[in-house]
Amino acid sequence: MSEAILVVNAGSSSIKFSVFLDSVPGPEWGQGLDFMLGGQLEGLYTEPRFKARDAADAVIGEQRWPAEALGHDGAIGYLAGFLRERLGQHRLAAVGHRVVHGGLDFSAPVRLNAEIVEELARLIALAPLHQPHNLAPIRALLANRPDLPQVACFDTAFHRGQLEVAQAFALPPTITERGVRRYGFHGLSYEYIASVLADYDPRAAQGRTIVLHLGNGASACAIHAGKSVASTMGFTAVDGLPMGTRCGNLDPGVLLYLMDQLQMDARAIEKLIYQQSGLLGVSGVSSDMRTLLDSDDPRAQFAVELFVYRIARELGSLAAALGGLDALVFTAGIGEHAAPIRERVCRAAAWLGVTLDPAANAAGGARISTADSPTAAWVIPTNEELMIARHTRQLLSQ
Repeated sequence: MSEAILVVNAGSSSIKFSVFLDSVPGPEWGQGLDFMLGGQLEGLYTEPRFKARDAADAVIGEQRWPAEALGHDGAIGYLAGFLRERLGQHRLAAVGHRVVHGGLDFSAPVRLNAEIVEELARLIALAPLHQPHNLAPIRALLANRPDLPQVACFDTAFHRGQLEVAQAFALPPTITERGVRRYGFHGLSYEYIASVLADYDPRAAQGRTIVLHLGNGASACAIHAGKSVASTMGFTAVDGLPMGTRCGNLDPGVLLYLMDQLQMDARAIEKLIYQQSGLLGVSGVSSDMRTLLDSDDPRAQFAVELFVYRIARELGSLAAALGGLDALVFTAGIGEHAAPIRERVCRAAAWLGVTLDPAANAAGGARISTADSPTAAWVIPTNEELMIARHTRQLLSQ
């Protein structure tokens, strides 16, 4: 019998989950964790639907609830029943959760209890679109399964070791002391890439690397010897690169203009910069990079051009923070699957020593730069769920 670790990533209307089997007893970090199954529940407050697949990618569960609000509590209840049936002789040992914001106090994974959940709830003001939903299944499990260990893993934690100057805004202390600073996000993805980079490029793992996490949410991170140095995301996950529906970097004066000239309030601006901007807002076509790359609409082509341009600009900034560059890594949905985007970015990064191998890029890598390229370029799939499972296992083995 193996012990199972459930990984939960809860959003505003969805819950993604994965189950890993711990087949190697003992404290070895991340050893013996094998993916068993995973899936998601979507549309929790409209038309809920559930789908799960096993390690061979075969569908092992599917369910729909037409026009019925299931909610987070109902979704966790349904998932618990499904797992009881599927786990069989395996014992559910713990649940690891992705929590977007750890604030100033949580720089490492933590075992959860009611008191810590309340501390995390006080950070909702720093991540209002993410934190409440991350905490919803935690609270449900604390109420219904208080005996089941739960661990929170934070998207901000990987960046907490940055120099103070890299985290600071040029604002008065009365504001920065309230927690207004650059936190950075996608930390679990960057931490995973840092943990496996030596398997691909030992020189880069000990040197200076920029990782591009390009998906519906997009950011970039400068990493030196496995540690975060700087990130494009700042106080919130709307900063930095343009994303599927988020605007990325924006002059604060634009927000003042929207308030003064268009009489937009905070909620209207929030909707604009989080849900109506980015690739969707610029193109007027789609937030999906695949759709934009296939489109002949000039607006779609311009959205792609703007996306690549902003990445190229940030590469220069992050390379400056590192004092040079040894490797460039592409990861996440666009980074792993959109060869035309990788090609354009690598062409723009030629001045940083990147020489693209077109055939390798078209094939998906892993190395997509030529053998004699001074700066290596790689495609490395990320695995935030495995990172959370590793942290959960390690924390509970201590």
